[in-house]
Amino acid sequence: MPAKDNDWKSRLGMVYSTNPDFAFDSGEEKEADTPPKNRQKLRVGIERKNRGGKVVTVVKGFVGAEAALKELGRMLKTKCGVGGAVKDGEIIIQGEWKQRIVELLCADGYTDVK
Repeated sequence: MPAKDNDWKSRLGMVYSTNPDFAFDSGEEKEADTPPKNRQKLRVGIERKNRGGKVVTVVKGFVGAEAALKELGRMLKTKCGVGGAVKDGEIIIQGEWKQRIVELLCADGYTDVK
């Protein structure tokens, strides 16, 4: 198996370099570390705009890895028993669940939830 740093497909737009000290940089950044739950500043709100008149509960303000955000969204959807999505750094839960989500987040260790 070829090494991860020798993946030729990621360098297709690369121009030839004669510099012997050249190190290829793909431009990808590492994901930010997820701060502890008590340091997160989450905001929970209800939205109706641009949703065809349907009411959704939106959780904003999560800082950290995408995988941690998806896991939090999965937990909230499971506990509320409804559908939803995680996209653009927000957790969208179908229905009006603001009070229940605030309670769930506080019980899970998030201290700054409004």
